Amino acid sequence: MSLQKPKMLLHICCAPCSTAVIERLKDKCEITGYFYDPNIHPKEEYLRRLEETKRLYNEIGIPLIEAQYDAEIWFKLTGDFKHEPEGGKRCELCYDMRLEKAAGFAKGNGFDIFATVLSISPHKKAEAINNIGRRLAEKYDIKFYEADFKKKNGFKRSLELSREYNLYRQDYCGCVYSRGRF
Repeated sequence: MSLQKPKMLLHICCAPCSTAVIERLKDKCEITGYFYDPNIHPKEEYLRRLEETKRLYNEIGIPLIEAQYDAEIWFKLTGDFKHEPEGGKRCELCYDMRLEKAAGFAKGNGFDIFATVLSISPHKKAEAINNIGRRLAEKYDIKFYEADFKKKNGFKRSLELSREYNLYRQDYCGCVYSRGRF
């Protein structure tokens, strides 16, 4: 008798960041990708990252859900913090917005657990991401997979896998306020 793997909703920001995370989680969970990123601008950049993600997920056989691109809501939420340094309050508001949407979707659609690939980036604070995830897990009564995926050469592995899959790799997180700051 085999044990069924938990159904995981994995919030993803782009194909490259999800590669090494999927590699680590695929044997533990039944993964479905969740692309919710109203922070990515301009819209052409959003569409380019979405298409790359669709291509990758089709190639590796993982289902992908595309959430609505609601950039206007993102700008309202973060506009007062546009001058904040990277990793500051604006970023935490952005993580919170995206993880809240993922947690609510996961709970409402029969997933056992939710996670995000965000902590694979050397520019993202895993502690802040995990704090938000824990709070939302409690709020929605669903498990959150805590991680700092950049550890154990996770970011380096994502670079290797991006080359293997010939993925477009952007040079900023997606937010207009971060463009040119990395």
